[in-house]
Amino acid sequence: MINSSAFNYVNVLDKAADACWTRNSLLANNIANVSTPNYKRQDVSFESQLSTALKSNTVLDQAVNNMNLDSITPTVYTDQSSYSYRTDGNNVDIDVEEANYAENQIKYNAVLDSITQEFQRITTVLNSVK
Repeated sequence: MINSSAFNYVNVLDKAADACWTRNSLLANNIANVSTPNYKRQDVSFESQLSTALKSNTVLDQAVNNMNLDSITPTVYTDQSSYSYRTDGNNVDIDVEEANYAENQIKYNAVLDSITQEFQRITTVLNSVK
């Protein structure tokens, strides 16, 4: 995390990238354990925390500037741990997991592109000051 208000958006995007990376690992683990008896799928809760933090102000800049990023952390949870779709106790649906994996890859790439764009904006501003 960069300790400057000029990098607030980058810091938020960095948190989102971390959450996507964690979700990617968990989804890959779910896919790898599709045939493991009694395995329960895991996922990450992050978007709802970020959404709640951003709704604290009506102006996005104010919300980002006033956000306490330390309080927003990806939370790993076991999904429907008491339910099973199969007789072996496993609740992983391979089609759903692969779709979630693809969706997460797209999100991760979008977040990385946004981080790159933020640094390009900062570079443009710094170059115009010279």
